[in-house]
Amino acid sequence: MKLYAKTIPQTLPDWATTVTQSADLIEIEINDEHPNFQSLLEELETEIEPGIRGVKAEDLCFRLGIEMSNPNLQQLVEQAQTLISLVATHPDYKQLLDEGYQPDLNIADASTALTYLEWELDRNQQPSL
Repeated sequence: MKLYAKTIPQTLPDWATTVTQSADLIEIEINDEHPNFQSLLEELETEIEPGIRGVKAEDLCFRLGIEMSNPNLQQLVEQAQTLISLVATHPDYKQLLDEGYQPDLNIADASTALTYLEWELDRNQQPSL
């Protein structure tokens, strides 16, 4: 599991490793199978919605002393487009298609939805004439 943060404490638990660090983003890899991490999850688990139990990212980050990164929507859409392209060209995905995988919506649909969102974001950022 990965977390993206603006700030992190000087020392991270032994199940968390800083992967990359730039001026505005720190990528943290978490060994989510580590027993100490599992214990923390059990401790933080709460009822998120009626009948649904889990851990809120906000609670986990607070406990770790991590300030989450909150990229703007344009950045998220660009990242999603990149990931969709990687999925579409991944050999495992191609194998699933070859084996008859036929979802109601496909990778192209997802990419198109993100393109429409990009257009709307661009249109809303243009100054009115």
